[in-house]
Amino acid sequence: MDVDFAAPHSGAMETFETLVRTEFAPKNTYLNTASNGLLPARTVTALHEAALLRAEGRPLTSLYEDVEASRAAYARLAGVPVGRVAAGASVAAHTGVIAAALPAGAEVLTAEDDFTSVLNPFHVRGDLKVRAVPLERLAEAVRPGTALVAVSAAQSADGRIADLPALREAARAHGARTYVDFSQSAGWLPMDAGAYDYSVSVSFKWLLGPHGAAFLVVPEDFGGLTPLLAGWVAAEVPWDSCYGPVAELARSARRFDLSHALFTYAGLRRSLELIEELGVAAVRAHDLALADRFRAGLAALGHESVPAPGSAIVSVPGLGVRQPELSRAGIEVSDRAGNLRAAFHLFNTVADVDRLLDALSG
Repeated sequence: MDVDFAAPHSGAMETFETLVRTEFAPKNTYLNTASNGLLPARTVTALHEAALLRAEGRPLTSLYEDVEASRAAYARLAGVPVGRVAAGASVAAHTGVIAAALPAGAEVLTAEDDFTSVLNPFHVRGDLKVRAVPLERLAEAVRPGTALVAVSAAQSADGRIADLPALREAARAHGARTYVDFSQSAGWLPMDAGAYDYSVSVSFKWLLGPHGAAFLVVPEDFGGLTPLLAGWVAAEVPWDSCYGPVAELARSARRFDLSHALFTYAGLRRSLELIEELGVAAVRAHDLALADRFRAGLAALGHESVPAPGSAIVSVPGLGVRQPELSRAGIEVSDRAGNLRAAFHLFNTVADVDRLLDALSG
């Protein structure tokens, strides 16, 4: 693995490089974190150990501890008390709980062509007014009567970053609630989840975890949500709530938990530990340096990427058709909405950027 990283300072760079080289050894040029992040070595080890617990019939107590450790780590990354964090399985499931809480006829404001999991549960209600506007106009489009604004912090298709502070202020001015999906930014872009009513993120992209976990952040008073999907794990005392109706739901956001994919959390705990060890600020500096190098290289080749300043995701219109040939050459990127989408994360290097540019020039 090439060690020409893009971290900022010499001492910090040495620590950054050492950790990353210890945890990752990709066999190709992997620039597709916006689809799936690579698993760190420590995460793979934890998954193997968790599987052995099941295979050998040993107690699974430690796996439930991993759920709570993952919840706490995510709360620290999100900047909220752990009591505001629910552990679920997908963005769509969490969005569905929020959609179910809205009164008939309520207006939901969304960004055009945002990721389906953020949008579709509002549409399938059938009795909500869902209005979509260009991402850049989202804040100005909030109006009296808007009940909720739902948006991804970074757009999946092209990496554009929402102006969340402006959106928050516009929503407050009109009494609307806010729902932010951090799935394409958690891990490289600082989160301020406490500034929004609801927020969500999956674990398997920039947080480098396995599939099967998603976190929901809710207000201290739960923001009018009903835990429609609550099972025994959502009880205040789960192991006393396995039979019959739950007598008392958890007093925290855990009341919105879904049954835990225990192996997932066993691995995710270690992935989140790595993100915290490196620090989001260092990861962001590294990722953006590579993304900016790619943008500059594209311009030199006569290509113009979708404007997305400050994003670790770079999308190039018209080049999505080249994804299959790049994959055959050992360069993993995505074809999204006709764009060639490259996503730069902590395990990528300058050599990865240059290899992609060389392939595109040919």
